[in-house]
Amino acid sequence: MNTVEVVEVAEKTSFPGGHALVIAVADYAQVNPLPPSVLNDAQDIVATLTSAAHCGYAPQNVKLLLDNQATLEAIRQELEALVARAQSSDTVLIFFSGHGTRLGDESALVPFDCDTRCIAQTTLSEQEFSAALARIKAERLVVLLDACHAGAAASLKSASAALDLGFNEKSLSQLAQGTGRVMIASSRASEYSHVLGGARNSLFTEHLLGALRGEARTHGDGLVRVFEVFNHVSERVRQVMPDRQHPIFKASDLEDNFPVALELGGVKRLDATSAPAEGGKVWRQLEEILSDLYPAGPQDQDVWLRACGDISRLRLGATGRANWFAALRSLRQGGGGSGISQNSLIDTALQDFPHHQELTRLASGS
Repeated sequence: MNTVEVVEVAEKTSFPGGHALVIAVADYAQVNPLPPSVLNDAQDIVATLTSAAHCGYAPQNVKLLLDNQATLEAIRQELEALVARAQSSDTVLIFFSGHGTRLGDESALVPFDCDTRCIAQTTLSEQEFSAALARIKAERLVVLLDACHAGAAASLKSASAALDLGFNEKSLSQLAQGTGRVMIASSRASEYSHVLGGARNSLFTEHLLGALRGEARTHGDGLVRVFEVFNHVSERVRQVMPDRQHPIFKASDLEDNFPVALELGGVKRLDATSAPAEGGKVWRQLEEILSDLYPAGPQDQDVWLRACGDISRLRLGATGRANWFAALRSLRQGGGGSGISQNSLIDTALQDFPHHQELTRLASGS
């Protein structure tokens, strides 16, 4: 069992540079409704961000728009408020829980007052949203999208014939353009974002809240960082919904695994999960990291091949995580190709994710 020892309290008991816009729409004016958990998601995110015992955001820096408050005009106004308020040294978090819709090759967020007779004119298009994000001066910006909800049976509880529901991955990449811009979505474009029967929150937001409330593996320095949030959410969601829901991470020019909030109010911890890994722990840690970064398995982005491995030497099965387990076990026993090693695999992954803290520690052996 991992033990956590509190060693000191950080000097900062707030996260003064944190700004957030949290939006949730369940009871649409013209579009079919979503489960009440959508509103719980947003309210719980705000409560966690503004809690002195958790994230430490100043309440005046966090804006919540629920249902009929989340009109297209109100969303535009709050995005402009972030443009005016956030400084370059600040961190901005934008959370949206509700419907997304595809408009040809692009996507859009669906506000409360979407008019199904003129969808393109009454939704927040990818182009407009991207332009607003580009005007925000903060050098650290995270957009979290939980934009398509489904029941436990993996089918939409309610659909609208007027909307092509979802948010395509090309749009997510577009929204992540720019230095320090990160996009985290609850599922792949071909998947549903699940709400399990009786749950207070969507599956994605349940574990996002967990990461913000101190459940993620962190450095123990009183801060929770963007990779740590995604690693936690991705692992937990895929454990519950294997092969049915995969959170995705997009960033085009990410220079740092930057903090997004205080952890546990800024308490510094000596955490066994943050200690340097040795022996078999290194392999287990590497399996977790690679499963998060390359969810399709060793063939994802040709990472095994680029690390001088031979994919034909692996016995690949159904799931990405199972394939990583088998591949690393083979590598540990001297298989997987004559040119591949633990070091070459870590180095190759670092080429794709050069600021991944856990990979960097493994590479340095510290």
